[in-house]
Order: sequence, then structure tokens, then C-alpha cells
Amino acid sequence: MQTQDRTKVTSVDAAIAASQNYLLSIQYPDGYWWAELESNVTITAEAVLLHKIWGTDKTRPLHKAETYLRREQRSHGGWELFYGDGGNLSTSVEAYMALKLLGVPATDPAMQKAREFILERGGISKTRIFTKMHLALIGCYNWRGLPSIPPWIMLLPESFPFTIYEMSSWARSSTVPLLIVFDRKPIYITNPSITLDELYTEGAENVRFELPRNNDWTDVFVWLDDAFKLAENLNLVPFREEGLKAAEKWVLERQEETGDWGGIIPAMLNSLLGLRCLDYDVNDPIVERGLQAVDRFAVETEDIYWVQPCVSPVWDTALVMRSLLDSGIAPNHPALVRGGEWLLSKQILDYGDWAVKNKQGKPGAWAFEFVNRFYPDVDDSAVVVMALNGVQLPNEELKQAVIARAVAWIATMQCRDGGWAAFDLDNNADWLNQLPYGDLKAMIDPNTADVTARVLEMLGRGNFSIDPSNFDRALNYLKNEQEAEGCWYGRWGVNYIYGTSGVLAALSLVAPESHRSNIERGAAWLVSCQNADGGWGETCFSYDNPALKGQGDSTASQTAWALIGLLAAGEATGKFEKEAIDRGINYLVTAQRSDGTWDEDYFTGTGFPCHFYLKYHLYLQHFPLTALGRYRAIFAQ
Repeated sequence: MQTQDRTKVTSVDAAIAASQNYLLSIQYPDGYWWAELESNVTITAEAVLLHKIWGTDKTRPLHKAETYLRREQRSHGGWELFYGDGGNLSTSVEAYMALKLLGVPATDPAMQKAREFILERGGISKTRIFTKMHLALIGCYNWRGLPSIPPWIMLLPESFPFTIYEMSSWARSSTVPLLIVFDRKPIYITNPSITLDELYTEGAENVRFELPRNNDWTDVFVWLDDAFKLAENLNLVPFREEGLKAAEKWVLERQEETGDWGGIIPAMLNSLLGLRCLDYDVNDPIVERGLQAVDRFAVETEDIYWVQPCVSPVWDTALVMRSLLDSGIAPNHPALVRGGEWLLSKQILDYGDWAVKNKQGKPGAWAFEFVNRFYPDVDDSAVVVMALNGVQLPNEELKQAVIARAVAWIATMQCRDGGWAAFDLDNNADWLNQLPYGDLKAMIDPNTADVTARVLEMLGRGNFSIDPSNFDRALNYLKNEQEAEGCWYGRWGVNYIYGTSGVLAALSLVAPESHRSNIERGAAWLVSCQNADGGWGETCFSYDNPALKGQGDSTASQTAWALIGLLAAGEATGKFEKEAIDRGINYLVTAQRSDGTWDEDYFTGTGFPCHFYLKYHLYLQHFPLTALGRYRAIFAQ
């Protein structure tokens, strides 16, 4: 081995050891790994509003939320959807609202700067539907400007062309309680009571409280909304009370013993708002549990208090375990055994909402969070199966039975198009995204390339099998999803680098010969968008503008994804892009800090493309370790 290569191997070895030591040091005693999941400030702002509405604000450290909101304000006066986006109108209005609810006067310099930013971008009238809803709850917007949602949709039979189960799991769990809220149209007096008249560009007295029109076929939904509103005003809404009772029952049935709803803050906050509209008492155990569940999503330090949109221990644990295995930790290492046994204990053996459309599947999947019986997902389950398959546990027979049940469930979740979605089967009624209520364009959960690739990678790594015709359908789906440039769209990670990495990791295992040209085109695209510093990066703006595919400042997580894809492609084709790979590895080694960690400011996780982004605080730790470990396994022999 030449001196230069030996030096490189030594530096990779050192980087791997430092990263392993760090990850092993942060494992929780119960066996799991878990880190913060960061989004924008609206989650915290809406939690502040909820506590003001319930009168529970004095029992939470919300003065620290003020510090957090002030810290997150940018020099332009606004608040961001994701790091470096230049500020977002709806996010900024909600932050401003929360600060006012916390007693910050409009004359405060930070508020004056924020108001300037907001007015320049059109003010409250240009914000999203859910921002307006939160303002309407405290009389700062008129309910007339919000869509009506007839409660009778809860009563539609399964045979009907539309039911609530045509909505994505996250939209469904957030919307059902809002049927109650939008019907009641409450206005709550908070302490302090506030107005936001100063945030209307046209002046509060000139606001036209109406739904926006697009001057195309989608305006039919606005006409329908006019009819719904007329029926409300005349008290002619059919089955109104029956629908509200069904919504209440649905919400109560889906609360976990821990108080959570749906495992996500929007569903939890909306469910608590729905119960408030139904005059539940703050001391009711259902309410108390719900408020405690929200508290568990909060992060409090000496100075700040903020609320996460979700928690990700199952996802974090499985991915960390994979990185440790890929980097050479023994399969029976005590840390991996503890992690594996914790994952075994988290398998969900209850039927959830997925069973409404999937009549064949039997329970056996995992959810993202600590507790979420109703909403396990395919992506988590596939990664958990791969993690478990790689470790040696004291009860291997149980492990194999657990895996078999999960693989069988995943097989039944394949969609008609040949791919897999995250939470549901054939949840692809795209017209729902055209509803005025659906302005986040996240009303459905269609199959995607990244989740489909995860399933195929699981099948390849574990040597599992599914029906050959279904396997071929999945391969054809991925082939058809490849972009002209050779990349794949990433629904759950930013963006084309994420999608391409995942598909290359899958195809290299399950179809290296039949899909060689697809693999080579994907690898060539990754090489084409490598940055001058050797890393890779991609901005969240690539969802808004596909011309930005693969473009952005280098990050540790996205560099790792690109390397994982290139290494997989090289193994499949026998042709490694060695220069690009070496430069990427050098970027990771050089960027690593002395404690074995990496740092990045950018958001590389996706909630709703174009509208909601995430920063997983462990992505930048375990994905680089996976890339370094796989590199060493191939080239350091």
C-alpha cells in the first residue's frame, strides 16, 4: 500500500473510531438513540397559543419561549421556514402573534422589524390557511375567510368515493378534530388579549375575508364552500351533530395512553383545541394527558423553551445501529444488543388506520415515535428490519419471527403503481391538494421513490422475497421515476441527492444487471453535482425549483448520502468513481470535529415539500459514519 493511501486509511480509521465513540456515548440506558428534531418556530408559537387558550400558560416556562423566538428572528426581521431561506411570511406572522401573547408590545424593536417584514410580503391576508385559523381562534382574523368543513364527512361509508381515509395519515389525524373547531368557530379571550390589526397591509377595516380564487377548475371548491357556508348560516347542515359526535369519538379512540395523538404536534394541538370547543374541563384526564404529551415534545434549557414537531427515537435508533454495524462494530456488541432488544419491544401488534384500506395485512410494523399505535410506517419498518437483521440477539428465534411479521406487513402495503408510500395504501387522490383547506399540498401520501427503494434495499440486504410480479412492479416503478438527468426525487429528505442515494443503494443489491444503465446514470448525476470542496449539498429550494437539483452548500449528511449512492453503484457495476469518492471522503474527514461529530446549519429532512422542513440532529452524525464505514470495507482491504 502506498504511503498516501495508508495515510488516508489511517485518517478514515480515526474518523470512524471517533464517530463510533461519540454515538456509543449518547445511547440511552434503555437501549435507544434519540436526538432533537427541529422545524420552524410555528410549532412553538402554536403551543404558546394553545396554553393561552386553555389557561395553562402559567404552569409552563413560556418566558423561555420568548427568548427562543427572539433568538430565531433573523436580521431581515422575519422567521425562516428553513435555514437560509430569507424568511417566510406565515412563519413570521405566527411568531409575531406568539410574542404578543407573551406580552411583548408592538413597540418593541424586534416587533417593529418583524412588522416591516410581514407588511412588505402582503400581511396576514397572504398567509396560509392554518395561520389564519390560529389567528381566528383569538379574534385576529374572521372565520368567514376560512373554508368550511362539513362534519358529515365523518359519516361517509367506506364504499363512498371519498372518506377521511383518502387523506394522508397526518392530514387525517389533524383534520378530524378541526371538524369540531371549524364548526364551532370559537373566539377565545386570552390574557393578555391582543389584536394584530397592524399586520394587515390593506388596513384591518379593508380586509376581504374570502378564499382565494385561481380562475380555473379548482374554483369549484370555492363555490362549494359558499354553499356550505350558506347551509351553516341557515342551520341546514345535514347530520351536523351526528358528524360532530363521530369526530369526537374518533379523536378519543385515537388518543394513546400517554396522551399523544398521531405522534405529531399538529394532531395533538388540534385534538386539544377540538376538546376545548366541546367544553372539556382542563382537569379532565383526557385533556391532562394530552397537555402532558405536548410537554414531552418540548425542549427546555437554562435559557430557552421550544417544541419539536415530532420525536424520532425508532428512526434514530435503527439508523444509528446500521451505521455502527457498517463501520465495523461487532453484531453482538452490548450496545447493539440493547438497541435491538429495545426495537423488538416497539413492534406494533395492533391494527391501525392502515387496515381500513389494507384488508390483507396483519400488524407487525414500527412507528417513528416512542408510542404511535395507529400510524406505523413502511420507511421506519424497513430500516428497523435491516438493523435487526444485522445484529445478534440473545433470542434469535424471536428476532426472526418479528422480522418475518414486519416483512409480510410491508409486502401488503404495496400500492397499485408498484411503489410504497409511507403510511397508507393507495392514498393518492391528488384532487384533495386543490381544496382551499389543502394549501400545504400535503393532503395525500402517494408512493415515492425513496420509500420504495428502502423496501427493495431491505429485501436485498436480508435476502427476503416477495411475490415476483410485485417485485418487478416495484423495479418498473423506480425505473419510471428516474428523472431525465439520471436522479430520483426525494420525498422525505432534501432532495434529489437523498432520493438518488436511496435508489442506488437498492438497485445495486436487487437488480445490478437488469438496471445497470439506471445505476450508471444515477452515479454520473451525483458526480456531476459534487462541489469544489469535495462535498455535496442541496437546498430545500430544489422542491420549489427543480433547476436547483443537487445544488447547495456542502453538508455532512448530504455528502454522506452521495457517497453511499456512489459506493453502491460502484459495487454493482464494478466501476467506482474513485476520484469523486475520495474527495467526498476527504471532505467528511476534514469537516469532522475533535469530539467525533459533524456540524451543519442546513435542514436536510422534509416534512411537506415546499412548506415544512426538518433538521434531524443525528443525520449529520450517523450517515457520515455509514459512508466512512462502507468506504473502508471496500477500499481498505
